[in-house]
Amino acid sequence: MMVTLRQRQKGNKISLYLDYYKNGKRKYEYLSLYLIPAPEKGRLTKAQKDVNNKILSLAESIRSKRLLEIQNGLYGFNDQEKLKGFFIIYMEILAQNKLDSKGNFDNWDSAIKHLKKYNPKDVSFANLDSKYVEGFRDYLTKTARTAGNKPLTANSAHSYFNKFKAALKQAVKDGIIRANPADQVSSLPVGDNEREFLTNEELQSVIKHECEIPVLKTAFLFSCLSGLRWSDISKLVWSEVQHSKEYGWYIRFTQKKTKGTETLPISDQARNLLGKMDKPTEKVFKGLKYSAWHNIKLQQWIMKAGISKTITFHCARHTYATLQLTLGTDIFTVSKLLGHKDLKTTQVYAKIIDEKKMLAANKIILDFELPDDQKFAN
Repeated sequence: MMVTLRQRQKGNKISLYLDYYKNGKRKYEYLSLYLIPAPEKGRLTKAQKDVNNKILSLAESIRSKRLLEIQNGLYGFNDQEKLKGFFIIYMEILAQNKLDSKGNFDNWDSAIKHLKKYNPKDVSFANLDSKYVEGFRDYLTKTARTAGNKPLTANSAHSYFNKFKAALKQAVKDGIIRANPADQVSSLPVGDNEREFLTNEELQSVIKHECEIPVLKTAFLFSCLSGLRWSDISKLVWSEVQHSKEYGWYIRFTQKKTKGTETLPISDQARNLLGKMDKPTEKVFKGLKYSAWHNIKLQQWIMKAGISKTITFHCARHTYATLQLTLGTDIFTVSKLLGHKDLKTTQVYAKIIDEKKMLAANKIILDFELPDDQKFAN
């Protein structure tokens, strides 16, 4: 038996598939993995090459695993359903489809890494049952550790378990398994998010300080004024920045996270922050990148203003939501401005405001003592 990894050009993608050969007979298995072809004129960028190398590495690991499965008698040459292999390999294939969204892919990648620690030898679809699902859920809450050797937060465990369940659900859709073993297992609760944000005073302070990466400062402040996510700001093009006499300036865009089309009004100040309009297809924030180095530069800029909070780019969106509610905008309107599908998502910010109000109520203390008969007991 020979199992060979092959490539076939399909439009603007290169499809990867396995060629099974035995006794003059051939079978093919397409892996739903695609390489980026080199342009007719020019070369692939380093980022594109890195993506291709990752996909080739994954495809080669699938090929090796298929060969081992066949040699061990787990699968017959004609058993196409079983040739679809083991669950973690399948989940890795699904994760490759998330490469265009870094945050989403990183979550899938982390979930897979924890799944491999829970079950290093992988598991066949035939052995996937509710006990296996329960075991992974318990591993995430009781055993799993971060890179810093700390227990996972409730939100991280919830997110990774949801990616695991999403893969099982997709396996049912693909006809690999008939029933979803996760249907019989309770989900993990979402933890209370510590949503860090800047107060109005802190925001005024950071504006006065220079950031080593000017476009990062501009993009962060624009997010504070509009509530746009990083994923939507990084891909924003000038054709999406629009104006009308009735509505003034607004952004007409498709949310990368939800895929919903949104119309987001922005203030004149937010528009002026963007500067001179360029060609419709040009990005508004040229040179804006996501990396650990850029995150450090963002934090250093915040620290220059004397703020000790741990601030990421997403905190700008939290700042927008919190300030809107603080300044009296009703929660339903804020929910629509943020593009939330569920009002419950926005209510997290309302809880923050309520806590701030309680703290503020106790800040005023007068220097006098009440007579004992006027005091009340809690």
